[in-house]
Amino acid sequence: MDLEAKIRTLPTGPGCYLYKNAEGEVIYVGKAKNLRVRVRSYLLDASQSNAKTGSLMREAVDVEYILVANEHEALALENNLIKQRKPRFNILLRDDKTYPYIKLTLSDRYPKVFVTRRLRKDGSAYYGPYFPGNLAHRLVDLIHRSFLIPSCKVDLSRYHPRACLQYYIKRCLGPCVEGLTTPADYTQSVHDVQLFLEGRPNELEASLTTRMETAASGEQFELAARLRDQLITVHQLQEKQRIASTDNEDADVFGYHFENHMLAVNLFHMRGGKIVDRRDFFWEDLEQPVLEQESEAVLIAESANESEDVPALEPDPSQSAPEYDQSADYRVPTQHAALAELNTQFSASAFFSALLKQLYLDQAYIPRTILVPVDFPDRELLCDLLAERTGHRIEILAPQRGDKRSLVDLVCQNARQSYDQRFRVLQPSIRAVQEALRDALTLEKVPTRIECFDISHIQGAETVASMVTWEDGAMKKSDYRKFQVRTVTGVDDFASMREIVYRRYKRLTEDKKPLPSLILIDGGLGQLHAAAAALDELGLTLQPLASIAKREEILYVRGQEDDPIVLDRRSPVLHMIQKIRDESHRFAVTYHRKRREMRDRDSELLAIPGVGLRTRQRLLEHFGSLRNIRQASPEALTAVVNAPTAEKIRSYFAQESGVPLTVLK
Repeated sequence: MDLEAKIRTLPTGPGCYLYKNAEGEVIYVGKAKNLRVRVRSYLLDASQSNAKTGSLMREAVDVEYILVANEHEALALENNLIKQRKPRFNILLRDDKTYPYIKLTLSDRYPKVFVTRRLRKDGSAYYGPYFPGNLAHRLVDLIHRSFLIPSCKVDLSRYHPRACLQYYIKRCLGPCVEGLTTPADYTQSVHDVQLFLEGRPNELEASLTTRMETAASGEQFELAARLRDQLITVHQLQEKQRIASTDNEDADVFGYHFENHMLAVNLFHMRGGKIVDRRDFFWEDLEQPVLEQESEAVLIAESANESEDVPALEPDPSQSAPEYDQSADYRVPTQHAALAELNTQFSASAFFSALLKQLYLDQAYIPRTILVPVDFPDRELLCDLLAERTGHRIEILAPQRGDKRSLVDLVCQNARQSYDQRFRVLQPSIRAVQEALRDALTLEKVPTRIECFDISHIQGAETVASMVTWEDGAMKKSDYRKFQVRTVTGVDDFASMREIVYRRYKRLTEDKKPLPSLILIDGGLGQLHAAAAALDELGLTLQPLASIAKREEILYVRGQEDDPIVLDRRSPVLHMIQKIRDESHRFAVTYHRKRREMRDRDSELLAIPGVGLRTRQRLLEHFGSLRNIRQASPEALTAVVNAPTAEKIRSYFAQESGVPLTVLK
């Protein structure tokens, strides 16, 4: 059955349709209230004249469909299919920044708490997302100090001979050593952390108060003091929450800038009436078929058959916003009237329709208000679906004037700046790159010092290592270090990396010098695990550690090895990491080459009869290189060694080159 005949047999109910090419790949996913009407509209002459639809129909050879009960289910199913299949003709969410969650590993024997950016179905409890990004780190630090639940990499499925430093500074209950805590006490602390992260302060306060009074009456004063401190922490957080709740409600605000088939989108997160963080999205090298999500003919055809038409509103370029008042709120003059006169190749309405579905349908938390620069056809449908999932009303607004429009214009201005920094290749500030690196690698603090290691050898010979240092935006050559690998023979990069990292940070800990913000390893997972083993042996389980794999340019972070980080090839963060890695490689290769040259010339001179260690040293100091010794005249040689030794040296090099000694005289 050909494509047109199959389309005529489609049902008239709601659902999703999937266009496939000759290779069987899904190239487009769409939803419809009436499948037959929507899909058949692609065959209309008006649709074929549209660039996106024409390109799609030239490639499509088959169409599949999935029936659902209603349009809400169709909307959710469309979002899932787009994320799973990643069709080329759909707008795909490309996110340079994800917000952290707090992960409580409830499936472990002794649960731990971590900051993560990936949600997995692994039996753990996830809380968040938190922004700004360092909020999650601050909360985890609070959990360490108040509830003594660790984040270390120590294997807690078995007992160890002694506890690490975290136990002795009273930031861990010590489940790694038998007898330091009991499963019941640890389970109670984990339960307290759950109440704390789930936002149930009254229940947590009651539990802490009861246990504190019981401990005090039993003369367990140290335990009672710890419970008292936890209670004070809960009270302080409750006061902060009451203050925040008196402000305005939460909102997300979108803005965009499109130019030359490249798009930048900014998302501002407002919490309690204040802008607490921003998020950037970028699409580059976009072709027209990808940009136009729904053709006008399709919308007209469906609205005619379904008696439903929602106009796609654009911002009015003639409407000026109030002037900027820094003391009042975020108002700026409307400088983006050009956004209303959209490039004919870009449908902002269709774009934001696709973006919001992919962004919010899977989110655990959705603000009550979402502001977008343009209206889109299924806005009300998406509002209803999000309200069903959250249990409270969700508003998606496309304001045309007033304070909210001024706020949208402000975000559009920031989107233009993001566009310039990303696509006009403007050099971002060092602070911006450091913050982006912190977010990308889920670091607790902005990295100010990075130490990078590399191993160099040829078939295991003369194995050496280098360490280069990056500090506050520049390479610090005075802190470069060179290492000779001492305990490893043959080709074993992993063992060599472990030895060098162990030696470096054993020395730092003995000298009580500060550790770097980040240790970077030139290599893949094997080198990362070798370095991590060395740090674990030194008890540095919380030291940030990452590696960058050659060729693929994939970043692996210690503790998140299953979730490698792939940065955009244009990312300034990736460029900075590559610069540090390349400098480490250059330094290692240079040192290895020097060591190899020294080995070669040492062995060759010592092979000459009558030349010992002291004679070799005098020759090298006088002539500077083996090549100069080889070319030296008899008079020059006798100035350093006696005549018989000079004759032996000249005879050796003459025999090596195959040139008679008489020719050299």
